[in-house]
Amino acid sequence: MNIRLLTLLMLAAGSAVAKPTQPADVASSAANATADAYLWLEEVQGKQAMQWVEQQNAHSTKQLQAHPKYQQFYDQALAVLDSPNKIDYPTRQGGYLYNFWRDATHQRGIYRRTTADSYASGKPAWETILDIDALAKADNENWVFKGMHCLYPAYRHCLVNLSRGGADAMVVREFDLQNKKFVKGGFELPEAKTRISWIDENSVYVSTDFGSNSLTQSGYPRIVKIWQRGTPLAAAKTLYEGKVESISAGAIRSFSQDGNQDYVVESTSFYTNKVWLKDGDKLIPVGKPDSASFVGQLNGQLILQLKADWPQFQLKQGSLATMSVAAIKAGKTEASLLLAPTATRSIQTVGRTKDYLLVTVLDDVKSKVLRLTYQTTAGQPGSWQQQELALGDNASVGVFNTEETDNLFHYTVTGFLTPATLGQGDAHTLQTSELRRSPSWFDESKFKVEQHKAKSADGTLVPYFVVMAKDAKLDGKNPTLLYGYGGFNVSMQPWYSAGVGKNWLTEGGVYVLANIRGGGEYGPAWHQAAQLHQKMKSYEDFVAIAQDLIARNITSPRHLGIKGGSNGGLLTGATMVLRPDLFNAVVSQVPLLDMQRYHKLLAGASWMAEYGNPEKAEDWAVISRYSPYQNLKADVKYPTAFFYTSTRDDRVHPGHARKMVAKMAAQKHPVLYFENIEGGHAGAADNKQTARMAALEFSYLWQQLR
Repeated sequence: MNIRLLTLLMLAAGSAVAKPTQPADVASSAANATADAYLWLEEVQGKQAMQWVEQQNAHSTKQLQAHPKYQQFYDQALAVLDSPNKIDYPTRQGGYLYNFWRDATHQRGIYRRTTADSYASGKPAWETILDIDALAKADNENWVFKGMHCLYPAYRHCLVNLSRGGADAMVVREFDLQNKKFVKGGFELPEAKTRISWIDENSVYVSTDFGSNSLTQSGYPRIVKIWQRGTPLAAAKTLYEGKVESISAGAIRSFSQDGNQDYVVESTSFYTNKVWLKDGDKLIPVGKPDSASFVGQLNGQLILQLKADWPQFQLKQGSLATMSVAAIKAGKTEASLLLAPTATRSIQTVGRTKDYLLVTVLDDVKSKVLRLTYQTTAGQPGSWQQQELALGDNASVGVFNTEETDNLFHYTVTGFLTPATLGQGDAHTLQTSELRRSPSWFDESKFKVEQHKAKSADGTLVPYFVVMAKDAKLDGKNPTLLYGYGGFNVSMQPWYSAGVGKNWLTEGGVYVLANIRGGGEYGPAWHQAAQLHQKMKSYEDFVAIAQDLIARNITSPRHLGIKGGSNGGLLTGATMVLRPDLFNAVVSQVPLLDMQRYHKLLAGASWMAEYGNPEKAEDWAVISRYSPYQNLKADVKYPTAFFYTSTRDDRVHPGHARKMVAKMAAQKHPVLYFENIEGGHAGAADNKQTARMAALEFSYLWQQLR
């Protein structure tokens, strides 16, 4: 079963292009038009807006590129990104391992394949399948590769996703993996945030912008169709229509030796969904809680992760549960426990091999992998037995490339001071072997990692990691970078960063990773504790960690900086306006900042389950306390902040960062801004752009915190 595709559907990942709000669209609201002098900056490609962007870029790059170590930071970042020794992470499809690779020669990248034996040799013979640089040149487009999805089990018929400049919106083209050519007259779709998945070699499920009234209020597709080969899209047969008030709708076939199963998913909010099992022409409701996530299938059982208690079956929040497909087809709802969390342990990912489930958990933000086996005894109900796999100690461990045809899997192990390793394991024999080791980019032996807990405003103990030199003096003068996210149930885990190591730690900096509420480090309850009307808890936790770092004399406000992207960009922006006295540097990447209008910009409406609806008085009463754009004050001293985003970010509108910077500048606050014309929500479209952003960022941080 393709667990990742199902998860994407559950998270409302598929959509058609949501058009940016234009000044004319918002002018009808007299109150907003009067209060917001910078609505014109929401016109993404507007002439006046782009002139403003060019002026800001010129000002910021002139200042930051003048830093004496800018070129060193750039060269070091690019050397890492273009290194021939970085790990060539594989994806399994049939008898081949596939890899997408960028380096100095292939700036936009090549998609290539080799055999498992060749890969294991350490010197694989790669066969290029698709050259994105050559394609971009031939098409005269700035293509960014967004993946190739091929039809199980032959993996010959494929759907290639291509993005202009890295945006979420993609062009879809059918590709023949045997001939290594695009299929003339095959399945092809124009630019949209489409989700398309195979049914068989002559038909697909497609959710996209079909025209008038085909999108939800969030700008995502609400209509699912079955599209037959050789027919126009307009002739596709409608399978399901979701509500306009929902987030999106989609469908997928789960390919399995147990028997293929088709599912329709309507995401009613970012965290809730309804699922139907397609049985012939019937759509049978799956009687699960709306908040439960559908994460896999094994031996005729659906696997769910619960975000809330399921009292009917005495199942607790955060548990993995199973439901019988046969019972669902019979119109029954049956559920049983597969794996329960603990007070410190949360379930992160689930992978299925031929005979086992491999479950990655976090225990006090430290990774473990459990092998689950279903055992039966004659005359007795079966039960799940678990065994921990010895893959890594005090490190972040990830398991991937599991297939139902065998018990093999790949895994990665990494940590702040542990360069990533890639290995292969056998879930049956528990034998493992190392296949790749990332090069060491700095002398890790000079540093140490500590885990501490800070007491938040309500007394909750919030964990965080500190990476620092072993001989660092606790004199309050260490330049310190505090990174956080705190939203959408996303867990922040230790990871090895060559850029942080070379450009920050070895230069004398301290790096801190926050595990604040809003994330998923301790399961759904940790997330929900800082969701909606409790969102301020994220910022209180972040402030508590900052204060704890100062109390430990690791750093001081003069030398403390914060960084985050997307929701983390909101985190740093909000923390800056709430406690400007605590920091001297603020990095806010592709951020949400205008929380009064976020739900009207691009995909923003789909996130109201996280933040609330600012048009509801009870929600705005909370949001208005932390919304960075609305809380800026001319008579408050803020640290010189650095905001950056991308013109091609069609997920979080670049208008957030633009308007924040324009307002700060008008209030005479020092501020820096950079907008990459390409990049999408990732902020960069190739290695050189990524290296430039890293060099600008580290130049800024050292300028502020030294």
